[in-house]
Amino acid sequence: MVQRQAPRPAEVLELMKFKKFERNGRRRRLQSAQTIEDLRRIAKRRTPAAAFDYTDGGAEDEISLKRAVQAFEDVEFHPAILNDVSEVSTATTVLGDTSALPFGIAPTGFTRLMQTEGEVAGAGAAGAAGIPFTLSTLGTTSIEAVKAANPHGRNWFQLYVMRQREISYGLVERAAAAGYDTLLFTVDTPVAGARLRDTRNGFSIPPQLALRTVANASLRPWWWWDFLTTAKLEFASLSETGGTVGELLNSAMDPSINYGDLAEIRAMWPGKLAVKGVQTVSDARKLTDLGVDAIVLSNHGGRQLDRAPVPFHLLPQVVREVGRDTEIIVDTGIRNGADVVASLALGAQFTLIGRAYLYGLMAGGRQGVDRAIEILADQVRRTMQLLQVRSVEELNPSHVTQLTRFNRVDLASQEAIERV
Repeated sequence: MVQRQAPRPAEVLELMKFKKFERNGRRRRLQSAQTIEDLRRIAKRRTPAAAFDYTDGGAEDEISLKRAVQAFEDVEFHPAILNDVSEVSTATTVLGDTSALPFGIAPTGFTRLMQTEGEVAGAGAAGAAGIPFTLSTLGTTSIEAVKAANPHGRNWFQLYVMRQREISYGLVERAAAAGYDTLLFTVDTPVAGARLRDTRNGFSIPPQLALRTVANASLRPWWWWDFLTTAKLEFASLSETGGTVGELLNSAMDPSINYGDLAEIRAMWPGKLAVKGVQTVSDARKLTDLGVDAIVLSNHGGRQLDRAPVPFHLLPQVVREVGRDTEIIVDTGIRNGADVVASLALGAQFTLIGRAYLYGLMAGGRQGVDRAIEILADQVRRTMQLLQVRSVEELNPSHVTQLTRFNRVDLASQEAIERV
């Protein structure tokens, strides 16, 4: 029989210690976020649909985006045992310098529309965390202002080659003069992808107000207050600012971009050069033979060609082909520090996060970006400890299996076999 007694008030009070109430609403909601998905839900509540969907959405039916996220969810880890992981180092070296974490912030356009602190919040948070920040050609903060926000950290610049080549060349010269150490030459955007969420929302720069837009945004007065009481939203590097996203891209980008443009930019740029948007093994090989410093396996976050290859699926093949000859960076679909660890285990030197950082920005400005980085850093560290590796360099393919949901069939090879 269990011996019972009357509850003792002192013991009950010991079991009922209430958490101190956080009066600051921003800090309170960010403290409640334990995952990037938590930040995404907060961001969706606080941001008008047009701006949120621009961040959250992909091209056409968003198949590429869904597959990229699913690919990381379909990872199986294989932990070792009985290794001392009381001390773990997440530091790594990428493109000639160090990063405190094995991920950096990817280039994103129109960032101040999502939350008015925009790229300044991202650059400042990246500098504080000791990781690289990448400014987009379509950024809403100037090259020089980002440098001022992250004066001692690593700043990278993402370049689109535009119809007016002198604009692109001028941006390259400004980034070099400001001390940016790496240029990400983007090659997957000869024309804009069909981002249907943007079309349905009437998303444009500057925002084109319709009754539905006003009604949706009216439920988020804090966003309007930020938008109307801060500097005018405009591109920092481009003078053309009217139209939908697709119209802007199509008017500015040049579908005739080719290897000659890559050579021209390579000759101009004094720092490290990475080519972003590589999606086949053969292109990875060709670029490596041309001497680029890194390739970024990316399908533009699923925002360009729908049904494009999943970068994480492509990674092992590219590593086998060129991994000894050039650095490999991966983006698209990363929502958890475990995704970063899986990429490193399969041979990537580094990863880039886009949406994950923007969800934090929309959820709470600079503090939200800090929280997004903190969440991912904790997940990276914990995953490494549970795998029982002490450093990024110890990660290897034996730690990861890519589970598959369907068999990939090379139709060209199949047709050749059938002809025989």
